[in-house]
Amino acid sequence: MEPNDSSDLNENELFEHHRFVAGKGQEPLRVDKFLMNFIENATRNKIQQAAKSGNIWVNDTIVKQNYKVKAGDEVKVLFEHPPHEFLLVPEEIPLDIVYEDDVLLVVNKPAGMVVHPGHGNYSGTLINALLHHIDNLPVNGNERPGLVHRIDKDTSGLLVVAKTDAAMTHLAKQFFDKTSEREYIALVWGNVAEDEGTIEGNIARHPKNRLQMHVYTDGEEGKEAVTHYKVIERLGYVTLVSCKLETGRTHQIRVHMKYIGHTLFNDERYGGDKILKGTTFTKYKQFVDNTFKILPRQALHAKTLGFVHPVSGEFMRFDSEIPQDIADCIEKWRSYAKHSQ
Repeated sequence: MEPNDSSDLNENELFEHHRFVAGKGQEPLRVDKFLMNFIENATRNKIQQAAKSGNIWVNDTIVKQNYKVKAGDEVKVLFEHPPHEFLLVPEEIPLDIVYEDDVLLVVNKPAGMVVHPGHGNYSGTLINALLHHIDNLPVNGNERPGLVHRIDKDTSGLLVVAKTDAAMTHLAKQFFDKTSEREYIALVWGNVAEDEGTIEGNIARHPKNRLQMHVYTDGEEGKEAVTHYKVIERLGYVTLVSCKLETGRTHQIRVHMKYIGHTLFNDERYGGDKILKGTTFTKYKQFVDNTFKILPRQALHAKTLGFVHPVSGEFMRFDSEIPQDIADCIEKWRSYAKHSQ
């Protein structure tokens, strides 16, 4: 999920579900056993799964399931979704619905809209809008009704939403099996050397900055991630690329493009909101500042989406226009590149 994909502290922040401080008399005890004693209805398997996924923290550090809890330790269980189902309130918010039938809908999400409620964004989200539009949205494992995949707050583009449990299961399997099609358009810093290529590198949360994701090359850390890219247009100090996702990890395109030295244009979280390529001329700096104003977010749009319809079995492909802010920014760079030759 591109994921997944808000305000600086929401979709990519972790939410506290449990917090315990080990008492003074606490003998060293494995953290999974410790939590079994404290969390109602918890199974050992679920706790171990949480540990494997990096959701158990002791004194603000991720720990494995065999960590021994000692007196005074602060143990927290954090997840990417908020713990409160009651936060999901229907709200009358206009939706750009590209397609809809009895079992699913495809929506074109504007930049700036958070996909699901979370820390600091409990209203105005896509989920709030969907709950108003549809009765009885199916709930997935993370209490996010109808969501099969997601895109970041400041990424625009197409999302498919399931309206029934059967459709949810069917669509989720396609994303899991990597048979769905997702193409993004991105404007990145620098002149991308190859006309096309594939980026592979496991993605997990950054060891020091937990609001960022990070590429790990040892193969042991993180989840497998594969991005195929193709250059659409070279515009001097920036390049317009098409990115096709084979997997859908949080911030996948943003992290992978940065990893190969081509951070997304105006991607504040990953440093793309600074001048990363170009000249030192003041005029150039003014030009870039103007393009940042035209496109006050990362230059990323989920342009096409394809999947097999859960009922008809037909392969459906949807395409969307590049939003005005990205189109205007591209036009500025196109003009600049032409005149500076």
